[in-house]
Amino acid sequence: MAENKKTSSKLDLATVGGIVLALAGMIGGLLLEGGTIKDIGQFTAGIIVLSGTLGAVLVTTPMRNLQGAGRRLGSVLFEPELAPDDLLEKMIAYAQKARRSGLVSLETAADQEDDLFLKKALSLAVDGTDLHELRSMMELDIELAERRAEKDAKVFETAGGYAPTIGIIGAVMGLIQVMKHLENIEDVGRGIAVAFVATVYGVASANILFLPAAGKIKARAHRETELKEMTLDGVVGIVEGVNPKLIRAKLGAYCQEPGNGKQGASGEEKVPAFGAGD
Repeated sequence: MAENKKTSSKLDLATVGGIVLALAGMIGGLLLEGGTIKDIGQFTAGIIVLSGTLGAVLVTTPMRNLQGAGRRLGSVLFEPELAPDDLLEKMIAYAQKARRSGLVSLETAADQEDDLFLKKALSLAVDGTDLHELRSMMELDIELAERRAEKDAKVFETAGGYAPTIGIIGAVMGLIQVMKHLENIEDVGRGIAVAFVATVYGVASANILFLPAAGKIKARAHRETELKEMTLDGVVGIVEGVNPKLIRAKLGAYCQEPGNGKQGASGEEKVPAFGAGD
């Protein structure tokens, strides 16, 4: 039987690389135009944008949702190593054991299972839960997990909506200070340039950090949902006593790599749709 392994994670190079590329492009463009890092290195502007955005989010978002979004932030920077091929082999091993020794033989495996979703599904199956009720309960778990992910992503979307406006407020505050010293025209021009740095911070943080983070959370949640649906289909097939080969053929669709016609675990080529080769 396939060995159960806890889900590990690795640094998401796409996230890190995207942030680095965006910042490098902006700073590089500034330098090519004859500017300097000091031109946008305004500590007070950063304080205004970050504190103002956080304050607005706190007013808008319940504390429970804010805490959930904070915990979810790790999934933006680190990518969980979800292996559908390994899950498929595990489900086939369970199916073969249940076919040989009966569904009750999976009780020990269910107790030792690390995947909480699979553990619950197997436990319900071993306990003799009605198949319709089992599917209903597990689908509810999937739906609730999706809702939680949507709420967490919404926090970052909210921050992305407020940050540019807070940046404009910071710019206006800077202009107010500039207008107090109109007697020195050189300082006025320099002060106006500094005032607009807050706008840069607001727009940049929204479009490089907050909104992309929300999108990444949704993408992660979508993939996790697919694997849970794969797990549920596998457990239902085991309960129904479906031949392991048929379970493999069905679950193999979840393992298919995008952009090609191969199925990861089954090793069988995907059958083209009717008329596709005409």
